[in-house]
Amino acid sequence: MEKEKDSYINQGTKNIAKPEELNFEELKNNNFKWTRKTLLSTKDLHIDEVEAIFHTAESLSEILTRKVKKVPALRGKVVINLFYEESTRTRSSFELAGKYLSSDVTNFSISTSSVKKGETLQDTAQTLIQMGADAVVIRHNVSGVPFQLAEYLPRNISIINAGDGSNEHPTQALLDLFTIRKHVPSLKNKKVVIVGDILHSRVARSNIWLLQKFGTDIHLCGPPPLLPESFKNYGVKVHWKLDDAIKDADVIMTLRLQRERQTTGLIPQLDEYHRLYCLSHERLKLAKKNVKVLHPGPINRGVEITSELADDTNYSLIADQVSNGVSIRMALLYLLIFASVDS
Repeated sequence: MEKEKDSYINQGTKNIAKPEELNFEELKNNNFKWTRKTLLSTKDLHIDEVEAIFHTAESLSEILTRKVKKVPALRGKVVINLFYEESTRTRSSFELAGKYLSSDVTNFSISTSSVKKGETLQDTAQTLIQMGADAVVIRHNVSGVPFQLAEYLPRNISIINAGDGSNEHPTQALLDLFTIRKHVPSLKNKKVVIVGDILHSRVARSNIWLLQKFGTDIHLCGPPPLLPESFKNYGVKVHWKLDDAIKDADVIMTLRLQRERQTTGLIPQLDEYHRLYCLSHERLKLAKKNVKVLHPGPINRGVEITSELADDTNYSLIADQVSNGVSIRMALLYLLIFASVDS
């Protein structure tokens, strides 16, 4: 009976890894010491840091394939999702990432919180400290707020920018690059085209800063009101005609039209946008034969990209972006909370 009992217990727990089974210490680059405690931007990320994140994410991605998706890497750690802006995909991704690593995850509902009663960001920071937060994931509709929060919190609390206004969305850029690299290992001189509402896109900005570190040939494309010529100052090429932009492209990233951010009627009629900028199989013939297509989501099907192309796994990496997003966020939570504790 004892053997049967042990066998039953082992069967039920065989998918739950012990910390040593994942060799967390080996996840770190032996020639690189991780010291970063916060991730607010891709601008100041070093290539060694990016490679460490990707190496860790690759190791942790195996968790998503298990029957029991749980390892005790962050057991006893507290992660707080502080979302001042509506989000389903990003918040759920961070929540799952934290839970898969066994951390205690709490979602702050701003609509019912003290913020609605006039609480300042500094007061919120004090609340987070008293709650024993180890990491705070913040999204805000005003650019720069995560940076301000970082000024109010002690260094032992990690902060991750999950999107601030039209400024940056660093974890999205990291998961995009992580996804691309699985299919295009070397990005040096490869043509990557970002199409859509560039003006209001924090995803575009974070991707530009990150891709430039790897010698990528970056092209932007969109309607003139949503892509001012001043974007040339970012060190990229600007196009207002989609066919010109995607010619011989290795990777095309199409963005969602962010109508909620547009207050001056910059957006053209949707049928006009579809005619001029919607990505389709027909248009894709202008790009490289093995071109890959991404979209940060949520997709406006038939506006930015046709449903047929979005679902065609010969080209589309959109589904991979979702699963890779969890892996990247697991890696960041682990590295920022745990690996830098002694730094």
